[in-house]
Amino acid sequence: MLDKLRKYGHFLFLLYYIVIYHLYKYTETINAVPKYVISSKIDYYIPFVKEMVVPYLFWYIYILMAIIYFGFKSKEDYYRLISFMFVGMTACYFIYMIYPNGQNLRPVIQSNDFFSNLIKNIYLNDTPTNTAPSIHVLDSLAVHFSIIKSNEFKDNKIMRSVSFIIMSLIIASTVMIKQHSIIDIIYGIALSFILYFVIYEIDIIGIIKSKKYASEYID
Repeated sequence: MLDKLRKYGHFLFLLYYIVIYHLYKYTETINAVPKYVISSKIDYYIPFVKEMVVPYLFWYIYILMAIIYFGFKSKEDYYRLISFMFVGMTACYFIYMIYPNGQNLRPVIQSNDFFSNLIKNIYLNDTPTNTAPSIHVLDSLAVHFSIIKSNEFKDNKIMRSVSFIIMSLIIASTVMIKQHSIIDIIYGIALSFILYFVIYEIDIIGIIKSKKYASEYID
Protein backbone atom coordinates (compact mmCIF):
# COMPACT_ATOMS: atom_id res chain seq x y z
CA MET A 1 0.00 0.00 0.00
CA LEU A 2 2.75 2.45 0.94
CA ASP A 3 4.69 1.51 -2.20
CA LYS A 4 1.68 2.30 -4.38
CA LEU A 5 1.14 5.58 -2.55
CA ARG A 6 4.75 6.58 -3.20
CA LYS A 7 4.45 5.56 -6.84
CA TYR A 8 1.05 7.06 -7.61
CA GLY A 9 0.57 9.58 -4.79
CA HIS A 10 1.11 12.46 -7.22
CA PHE A 11 -2.38 11.82 -8.59
CA LEU A 12 -3.74 13.12 -5.28
CA PHE A 13 -2.88 16.62 -6.48
CA LEU A 14 -5.86 16.26 -8.82
CA LEU A 15 -8.05 16.78 -5.75
CA TYR A 16 -7.39 20.47 -6.38
CA TYR A 17 -10.16 20.15 -8.94
CA ILE A 18 -12.50 20.35 -5.93
CA VAL A 19 -11.19 23.87 -5.28
CA ILE A 20 -11.57 24.71 -8.97
CA TYR A 21 -15.16 23.48 -8.93
CA HIS A 22 -16.05 25.65 -5.93
CA LEU A 23 -14.36 28.68 -7.53
CA TYR A 24 -16.42 28.02 -10.64
CA LYS A 25 -19.69 27.80 -8.71
CA TYR A 26 -18.82 30.90 -6.66
CA THR A 27 -17.99 33.08 -9.66
CA GLU A 28 -21.08 31.82 -11.49
CA THR A 29 -23.17 32.99 -8.52
CA ILE A 30 -21.62 36.40 -7.93
CA ASN A 31 -21.32 37.22 -11.65
CA ALA A 32 -24.78 36.05 -12.72
CA VAL A 33 -25.13 39.41 -14.48
CA PRO A 34 -21.73 40.40 -15.91
CA LYS A 35 -20.62 43.99 -15.36
CA TYR A 36 -18.53 44.03 -18.55
CA VAL A 37 -19.80 42.58 -21.83
CA ILE A 38 -16.90 41.57 -24.05
CA SER A 39 -17.01 41.42 -27.83
CA SER A 40 -15.18 42.57 -30.91
CA LYS A 41 -16.25 43.47 -34.45
CA ILE A 42 -14.30 40.40 -35.55
CA ASP A 43 -16.74 38.18 -33.63
CA TYR A 44 -19.55 39.14 -35.97
CA TYR A 45 -17.56 37.95 -38.99
CA ILE A 46 -16.86 34.55 -37.44
CA PRO A 47 -19.50 32.07 -38.61
CA PHE A 48 -21.53 29.92 -36.26
CA VAL A 49 -20.56 26.32 -37.07
CA LYS A 50 -22.54 23.82 -35.03
CA GLU A 51 -20.23 20.91 -35.94
CA MET A 52 -17.41 22.62 -34.07
CA VAL A 53 -19.06 21.48 -30.87
CA VAL A 54 -17.16 18.21 -31.41
CA PRO A 55 -13.66 19.65 -30.81
CA TYR A 56 -15.12 21.89 -28.10
CA LEU A 57 -16.22 18.82 -26.13
CA PHE A 58 -13.11 16.84 -27.10
CA TRP A 59 -11.28 19.31 -24.84
CA TYR A 60 -12.22 17.13 -21.87
CA ILE A 61 -10.71 14.02 -23.45
CA TYR A 62 -7.59 15.92 -24.59
CA ILE A 63 -6.90 17.05 -21.02
CA LEU A 64 -7.73 13.69 -19.42
CA MET A 65 -5.50 11.76 -21.82
CA ALA A 66 -2.54 14.08 -21.14
CA ILE A 67 -2.95 13.92 -17.36
CA ILE A 68 -3.20 10.13 -17.34
CA TYR A 69 -0.34 9.62 -19.78
CA PHE A 70 2.14 11.91 -18.04
CA GLY A 71 0.95 10.77 -14.63
CA PHE A 72 2.13 7.26 -15.46
CA LYS A 73 5.04 8.02 -17.80
CA SER A 74 6.70 11.22 -16.57
CA LYS A 75 6.12 12.83 -13.18
CA GLU A 76 8.01 15.99 -14.12
CA ASP A 77 5.82 16.57 -17.18
CA TYR A 78 2.77 15.73 -15.10
CA TYR A 79 3.69 18.31 -12.44
CA ARG A 80 4.37 20.95 -15.10
CA LEU A 81 1.04 20.25 -16.77
CA ILE A 82 -1.12 20.36 -13.64
CA SER A 83 0.79 23.38 -12.30
CA PHE A 84 0.12 25.21 -15.56
CA MET A 85 -3.56 24.30 -15.50
CA PHE A 86 -4.29 24.80 -11.81
CA VAL A 87 -2.39 28.08 -11.44
CA GLY A 88 -3.91 29.31 -14.69
CA MET A 89 -7.49 28.37 -13.82
CA THR A 90 -7.16 29.82 -10.31
CA ALA A 91 -5.86 33.06 -11.84
CA CYS A 92 -8.80 33.10 -14.25
CA TYR A 93 -11.35 32.81 -11.45
CA PHE A 94 -9.71 35.63 -9.51
CA ILE A 95 -9.78 37.75 -12.67
CA TYR A 96 -13.51 36.99 -13.00
CA MET A 97 -14.02 38.23 -9.44
CA ILE A 98 -12.13 41.46 -10.06
CA TYR A 99 -13.37 41.95 -13.63
CA PRO A 100 -16.82 40.27 -13.87
CA ASN A 101 -17.32 39.74 -17.57
CA GLY A 102 -19.38 37.86 -20.10
CA GLN A 103 -20.57 37.89 -23.69
CA ASN A 104 -23.85 38.13 -25.61
CA LEU A 105 -22.89 36.43 -28.86
CA ARG A 106 -24.99 33.28 -28.55
CA PRO A 107 -27.53 32.77 -31.34
CA VAL A 108 -31.02 31.34 -30.85
CA ILE A 109 -30.77 27.73 -31.97
CA GLN A 110 -34.01 26.38 -33.41
CA SER A 111 -32.75 23.21 -35.08
CA ASN A 112 -33.01 19.89 -33.27
CA ASP A 113 -30.26 17.93 -34.95
CA PHE A 114 -27.54 16.15 -32.96
CA PHE A 115 -24.98 19.00 -33.02
CA SER A 116 -27.55 21.69 -32.28
CA ASN A 117 -28.85 19.78 -29.28
CA LEU A 118 -25.32 19.40 -27.92
CA ILE A 119 -24.83 23.16 -28.11
CA LYS A 120 -28.22 23.80 -26.52
CA ASN A 121 -27.15 21.64 -23.58
CA ILE A 122 -23.87 23.53 -23.29
CA TYR A 123 -25.71 26.86 -23.32
CA LEU A 124 -28.15 25.55 -20.71
CA ASN A 125 -25.46 24.33 -18.30
CA ASP A 126 -22.77 26.97 -18.86
CA THR A 127 -23.82 30.58 -18.63
CA PRO A 128 -22.23 33.18 -20.96
CA THR A 129 -20.37 34.72 -18.01
CA ASN A 130 -16.77 34.53 -16.77
CA THR A 131 -15.43 34.17 -20.29
CA ALA A 132 -12.21 36.22 -20.38
CA PRO A 133 -9.62 34.76 -20.17
CA SER A 134 -10.91 31.55 -21.74
CA ILE A 135 -10.12 28.48 -19.65
CA HIS A 136 -10.74 26.33 -22.73
CA VAL A 137 -7.87 28.14 -24.43
CA LEU A 138 -5.63 28.09 -21.36
CA ASP A 139 -5.95 24.35 -20.74
CA SER A 140 -5.61 23.47 -24.43
CA LEU A 141 -2.33 25.35 -24.60
CA ALA A 142 -1.23 23.77 -21.31
CA VAL A 143 -1.67 20.29 -22.79
CA HIS A 144 0.00 21.17 -26.08
CA PHE A 145 2.99 22.76 -24.36
CA SER A 146 3.34 19.71 -22.11
CA ILE A 147 3.51 17.50 -25.19
CA ILE A 148 5.97 19.54 -27.25
CA LYS A 149 8.25 20.20 -24.25
CA SER A 150 8.27 16.59 -23.06
CA ASN A 151 11.22 14.32 -23.78
CA GLU A 152 8.63 11.61 -24.35
CA PHE A 153 7.61 13.25 -27.63
CA LYS A 154 10.69 15.21 -28.70
CA ASP A 155 11.25 12.90 -31.68
CA ASN A 156 7.59 12.20 -32.38
CA LYS A 157 6.66 14.77 -35.02
CA ILE A 158 3.33 13.07 -35.73
CA MET A 159 2.14 13.32 -32.14
CA ARG A 160 3.30 16.91 -31.85
CA SER A 161 1.49 17.80 -35.08
CA VAL A 162 -1.69 15.99 -34.04
CA SER A 163 -1.64 17.83 -30.72
CA PHE A 164 -1.24 21.17 -32.52
CA ILE A 165 -4.22 20.41 -34.77
CA ILE A 166 -6.38 19.34 -31.83
CA MET A 167 -5.38 22.41 -29.81
CA SER A 168 -6.10 24.73 -32.76
CA LEU A 169 -9.51 23.16 -33.41
CA ILE A 170 -10.48 23.44 -29.75
CA ILE A 171 -9.49 27.10 -29.63
CA ALA A 172 -11.32 27.81 -32.90
CA SER A 173 -14.39 25.99 -31.61
CA THR A 174 -14.80 28.40 -28.70
CA VAL A 175 -15.66 31.27 -31.05
CA MET A 176 -17.37 29.18 -33.74
CA ILE A 177 -20.03 27.86 -31.37
CA LYS A 178 -20.21 31.34 -29.81
CA GLN A 179 -19.05 30.34 -26.35
CA HIS A 180 -16.35 33.00 -26.39
CA SER A 181 -15.31 36.23 -28.01
CA ILE A 182 -12.03 36.50 -29.91
CA ILE A 183 -10.93 38.78 -27.06
CA ASP A 184 -11.38 35.91 -24.59
CA ILE A 185 -8.98 33.89 -26.73
CA ILE A 186 -6.40 36.68 -26.78
CA TYR A 187 -6.51 37.02 -23.00
CA GLY A 188 -6.29 33.24 -22.63
CA ILE A 189 -3.24 33.09 -24.90
CA ALA A 190 -1.59 36.00 -23.06
CA LEU A 191 -2.03 34.34 -19.67
CA SER A 192 -0.82 31.02 -21.12
CA PHE A 193 2.42 32.51 -22.38
CA ILE A 194 3.13 34.07 -18.98
CA LEU A 195 2.68 30.63 -17.41
CA TYR A 196 4.76 29.04 -20.18
CA PHE A 197 7.64 31.37 -19.38
CA VAL A 198 7.48 30.61 -15.64
CA ILE A 199 7.02 26.84 -15.97
CA TYR A 200 9.10 25.99 -19.03
CA GLU A 201 11.62 28.79 -19.48
CA ILE A 202 12.39 29.60 -15.85
CA ASP A 203 11.52 25.93 -15.08
CA ILE A 204 10.15 26.53 -11.61
CA ILE A 205 9.41 22.80 -11.19
CA GLY A 206 13.04 21.95 -11.97
CA ILE A 207 14.25 24.57 -9.48
CA ILE A 208 12.03 23.16 -6.73
CA LYS A 209 13.21 19.64 -7.53
CA SER A 210 16.87 20.68 -7.44
CA LYS A 211 16.44 22.41 -4.08
CA LYS A 212 14.67 19.34 -2.70
CA TYR A 213 17.50 17.05 -3.79
CA ALA A 214 20.11 19.48 -2.47
CA SER A 215 18.33 19.63 0.90
CA GLU A 216 18.16 15.83 1.11
CA TYR A 217 21.83 15.55 0.19
CA ILE A 218 22.88 18.09 2.86
CA ASP A 219 20.71 16.38 5.47
